[in-house]
Amino acid sequence: MMYAIGVDLGGTKTAAGVVSAAGEVLFTEAIPTLNRAGGGAILDTTAVLVSGLRERAAAEGMSIGRVGIGSAGVIDAGRGVVISATDAILGWAGTELTGGLAARLGLDPQAVRAVNDVHAHALGEAWAGAAAGRASALLVAFGTGVGGSFVLGGQPVLGHRFVGGHVGHFASPYAFHEGAPVPCVCGGAGHVEAIASGPAIRGTYLRLGGTADAPDARAVFALAGANDATAIKAVGIGAGAAGQAVGGLANILDPEVVVVSGGLSDAGAPWWRPMERALRAELLPALADIPVLPAKLGNAAAMIGAARLVLTSPS
Repeated sequence: MMYAIGVDLGGTKTAAGVVSAAGEVLFTEAIPTLNRAGGGAILDTTAVLVSGLRERAAAEGMSIGRVGIGSAGVIDAGRGVVISATDAILGWAGTELTGGLAARLGLDPQAVRAVNDVHAHALGEAWAGAAAGRASALLVAFGTGVGGSFVLGGQPVLGHRFVGGHVGHFASPYAFHEGAPVPCVCGGAGHVEAIASGPAIRGTYLRLGGTADAPDARAVFALAGANDATAIKAVGIGAGAAGQAVGGLANILDPEVVVVSGGLSDAGAPWWRPMERALRAELLPALADIPVLPAKLGNAAAMIGAARLVLTSPS
C-alpha cells in the first residue's frame, strides 16, 4: 500500500500525519508554528517534523517519499508558493513552500504539493469523511474565520488566481448595525465573516449591550445556554448569517451534498438548528432535499486531504 505524509500548517500549530492510500491516519505529530520567525524558520521546523515521521514510518517498514501540505494563506498550487497571508504568520507571503520543503527533505519537488488549508480540509472530507463517495461537495467552515471549498470530481476548485473558497468575503444582509456595515478583518465591511465567525458573534453580543466579561464566542455560547437573552440573540444572528450564506452558495454551485465544519459547528444544536433553518429557507425548490451534514474527520481532515494531493499524483 502507498503512504504519504499530510501536513496541516496553521497560524498557531503545525500537525502532520502518515496517511494510507485508504485515507487512514496511522500516526501524527504536532509542533507550534513559529509564526513570528519568518517563512524559512517555519520550513526548517516543518522539515524536522516530517523527517521524524518518515523515520518512524521507515522503522515500521513504510518508505514515504511524498508530502502534501494544507497551509494557511493563499497558495499558488501550481508553483507551490504562498501568494499572500495575514499577519497571523509574519513573513509567510512569498515563501516557496513546496520547493523549500522538498529541498530540506531531499525529495523531488514534484513529490511535494500544497493547497490552502481549507481546500485540504474539504478534500479530506470529500475523500474519507462526510462527503465520501459524492460527486461534488460544498464545505464551509465557521470558526475564527469563515472559509470554504467546492470539491468537484475529487478536486477542489481553486480558482484562476487561487483565491477560490474565500466564502467569508461576500455581502451579508445580517452584517449591519444601526444602518452601517460591520467592519471585516479583510479591510472591507458587511461581509459574512464580519457577522458569522466566532469573534463576530462576540462582537454582535457586545454591540447588543452584552458585558465585556465574555472574552470570546465560547463564553457567549455559555451565556446563551444559561438563557441570557442577549447571548441567545447574538448566537442566532451569527448562525442565521452562516446558514443564509451557505444556502446562497448551494443555489449557485448545486453540490450533491453540503458539509459544515469548524468550531462553531461543534457547538451543537444552539448554533446548528438556526443555521440549518436559515440555510433551507434560502434554497431554491430544486435543492430542498439537499443533505446538510456535519464534518466527520475533525482535526485530521486537512492532514488527510493534504496527503490525498500526492497519493493521487503521478509523480
